[in-house]
Amino acid sequence: MKADNQPVYMIGVAAQLCGIHPQTLRQYERLGLVTPQRAGAKNRLYSENDIKRVKRIQRLTQEMGVNLAGVELILRLLEDMDEMRRDLEHQFEEYAKDVEARLQQILEKPHMPLRKDETLLPVPNIRPTRQIDI
Repeated sequence: MKADNQPVYMIGVAAQLCGIHPQTLRQYERLGLVTPQRAGAKNRLYSENDIKRVKRIQRLTQEMGVNLAGVELILRLLEDMDEMRRDLEHQFEEYAKDVEARLQQILEKPHMPLRKDETLLPVPNIRPTRQIDI
């Protein structure tokens, strides 16, 4: 079973899978919209993720009428959103661990008095770690 990011398709095969001309793939590479791996100095190898990305570019340009500058911005914003989502999930996991640890401490000592000036559970300190620049 191959990984989706494993480069396996030569430019001709990748272009055929995407239904476009190889020159279009080269243009997308020049614009930084897709970054295939290199095998040697000349051979480009595309992964399944690259194919999906090119198909997304095609959908944005052909079906939605977005120009390539807009596609670049959209793709960057989507990547930023994915990164922020992963970061937020990580922060919530850390918060859940902290809550579980505090609850375990409370359960281990059920007769211990609780301070009135301290919260029973921590207030989540969820914060974005990255600003999106447009």
